[in-house]
Amino acid sequence: MDLTPYLDSLRGSNLDEVLLSVAVDGKVALAMKGRFFLRCLCDSFSDATLIGCAVTDEKSCLSYLQQEPYELLICTDFLESGNGFELARKARKLQPHLKVVVLALGDAIPVEYAEADWLEAVVAEADFIEDQKPLEAAVIAVMGHHSYRSPSLRSGQLPYLSCPRLTPREYEVLDLLASGLTDRDIAEQLVVSEETARTYTKRLLKVLEVNNRVQAVLKGMRCGMVQI
Repeated sequence: MDLTPYLDSLRGSNLDEVLLSVAVDGKVALAMKGRFFLRCLCDSFSDATLIGCAVTDEKSCLSYLQQEPYELLICTDFLESGNGFELARKARKLQPHLKVVVLALGDAIPVEYAEADWLEAVVAEADFIEDQKPLEAAVIAVMGHHSYRSPSLRSGQLPYLSCPRLTPREYEVLDLLASGLTDRDIAEQLVVSEETARTYTKRLLKVLEVNNRVQAVLKGMRCGMVQI
């Protein structure tokens, strides 16, 4: 799915904090599994006009990369169609100077890619839940021509995950967050005020013991509470 023509509608997710504050000068390509991640990553760039590609599949991303130079590609390993690691390999073949960061929702690097010189930076989903800024650390690394692996990928050990019990309302809010809805959208869906919807979201973050909505959805995915 290509959501690039609708970039303006992907912004404004009311995140409690941005995920990135790194300056990037050239074009940025985003290939993420689902609208939720696209919305969050679009919000993360101070100059969103640099985002020239916001898609959910491998083929569409490669099509954009064939049209003009890009400086940075951020993708998830799982896509709605295709594979993020294969996308990284093909993207670097198309543009050898492209910097690539992969968010590994599967918490692992497949053995066939583990030693690949084109795979510069990988962040495990588990580390994203535990740490507020691993994606930013990965981008800083590749922008400085360094490689990066998040802590669990370096140690081979995933952090302990505690999965709390949610109420029916909290499950409902988590599902709506994972669908990429803002507080205003959630308010409309639940027929409550926007302030009430925001309170629901804050309560969900507290129950899940996370710092922001991205971590909430990722933890929900790891606990089997939600899918995107």
